[in-house]
Amino acid sequence: MALSALMIALIALVALWNWNWFRPLVEARASAAIGRKVTIQTIGLSLGRVTVLTLRGVTITNPPGFAQALPLAVIDKLSVSIDLLDYLQHQTLVLPAITITHPVINARQWPDGTDNYSFSPSAGAGPSNSAAPPRIEALTITQGEARATLAKLHAAVKADFTTAQTSAQSGLLVAAATGVYAGQKLTAHFIGGALLTVSDPAKPYKIDLQVQNGGTSLSLVGSLLQPLTFGGADVKLTLAGPNMADLLPLIGVPLPATPPYKIAGMLDYAKQQIRFDHFTGQVGSSDLQGDISYTPATPRPKIVAELTSRRVDLADLGGFIGAKPGAKPAASGQHNTSEAGKLLPQTPFNLPHLKMADFDVHYRGEHIINRNTPLDNLVVHLQIIDGRITADPLNFAVGTGTIESAVDLDPVGSVLHTKANIDFRKIPLSRIMQSTHLFTGAGVIGGHATLTTTGNSIAQMLGRGNGGLQLFMAQGGDISALMVDLAGLQFGDGVLSALGIPRHTDVKCMITDFTLTDGLVDTKALLLATSEANILGAGTINLADEKLAMHLHTEATHFSIGSLSAPINIGGTLADPSILPNILTVGAKTGTAIGLGILFPPLALLPTIRLGLGDKNACADTYATLAHSKT
Repeated sequence: MALSALMIALIALVALWNWNWFRPLVEARASAAIGRKVTIQTIGLSLGRVTVLTLRGVTITNPPGFAQALPLAVIDKLSVSIDLLDYLQHQTLVLPAITITHPVINARQWPDGTDNYSFSPSAGAGPSNSAAPPRIEALTITQGEARATLAKLHAAVKADFTTAQTSAQSGLLVAAATGVYAGQKLTAHFIGGALLTVSDPAKPYKIDLQVQNGGTSLSLVGSLLQPLTFGGADVKLTLAGPNMADLLPLIGVPLPATPPYKIAGMLDYAKQQIRFDHFTGQVGSSDLQGDISYTPATPRPKIVAELTSRRVDLADLGGFIGAKPGAKPAASGQHNTSEAGKLLPQTPFNLPHLKMADFDVHYRGEHIINRNTPLDNLVVHLQIIDGRITADPLNFAVGTGTIESAVDLDPVGSVLHTKANIDFRKIPLSRIMQSTHLFTGAGVIGGHATLTTTGNSIAQMLGRGNGGLQLFMAQGGDISALMVDLAGLQFGDGVLSALGIPRHTDVKCMITDFTLTDGLVDTKALLLATSEANILGAGTINLADEKLAMHLHTEATHFSIGSLSAPINIGGTLADPSILPNILTVGAKTGTAIGLGILFPPLALLPTIRLGLGDKNACADTYATLAHSKT
């Protein structure tokens, strides 16, 4: 009887016990575990084989001194079911069910970067428990709310989340969000697998995320492998929007500006690297496909890409050099913004400041589709390291010829430090002139150019530049059509008339050799050989003030031509050139070229001529003939 009475008394004691007596202890342990003060309104316990612990009014406060009235989180009700019998028999903690009712999260970040959601264990926390984690069999969330106000991301978002309760979708996490992100309207919908499978290596965690942020849309559909430890992914990523630069706040990867785009591929991560493989899509008028990898690193992450386009409009790539993406080249006769009376564009470069990441990009455009650009394909290896841009090689096909170059662009403040080396090899002149639809000659161009300079516009860079240009042309066709295409109708015809060159005279060869020193172009050699006469030139062009001081002299191959022409001076400016006869040499034909400082092209140019035009070319033959006539 005494034992029975004791048992009844114990049962009555447990049944009537006020479990809130343990509340301070539970609050202290929870606070120590997360390094943030935790308060609980009430604690209840329902005993049985499966005991249910119920906490009501659970509040997680903000960090000390954080000026926000709303706490970080409030949970109306938290119920945890505990299988005591299983624990007593197997020393394994089994939680058949956890139910979270109406959790509300209020995350905030101030402009200085301080926030209320970054946790660190308190200094008084004891060592971590090495016991096996509990086995949770079911997790249910109802009426979940989350609000995030993040100053640095210009975001204010509200989300509702819950776990699906239907038998077919039991445990799936469903969320919907609205608000503003990166200053743009945001809507998002998410369906994820059961939260309890997140840490299960045998069960990929399925996700379906759809995001609309301003004009940008993002879709992620697939599964994640061990997402808590970044085990891998098998996810299709689809991105679309007006400008890839807008993706930075969504994907954390800085990209240059582009015209409207849509791309899709497979997303994966492994070995601390995120990969976007086998993607295809459209950027402006260009198709784009390839592979991209993103590797977090110090001091900057690294992005590596292998990209190709079957058809590419170069205007779509303008964002890589700071141009407006999708902007078309100016029509013939139009130029970028220039000062009054000047020809060279003064428009400042606007190179993107890509210092948030380093880039290593190989790109091949198999067919350039812009009809106003005399280029047929593009191959480039682009590297951006701490904001410094190198393109080596940067090669173009032009008909049956090539332009092979290497360019180094180093932004220092607002000034661009530039180095460039360019080789022109066997370029068909007709392909370069194709957009004018006037010139139909069959000439071939070759040569070499170098430039070292600083500045933030074409005018500044040429006005301060150092380097040189050697350019050669063989079999250039009708000289009048060529001059009209290059210099305009009035000036082109004026030069030919002043030199006494008949219209429709065929060009046999052109040899030029210019040096550039602090913006001053000096003529080392200038020869234009035609079927009627040879034109020799000398002089300077000051690219800083655009003033011309050139002299041209005709050496006739027929007496009638020589008797009609006189040396001429070309003065004025690039925008407004003038043609005047050289009055000091009119009637004094002997030694005219020497008197004007005009030099015959030196023999040292022959190897460069052959490199640009080929071993057998009209320039080499003309050069040999003229050299023989001078001896």
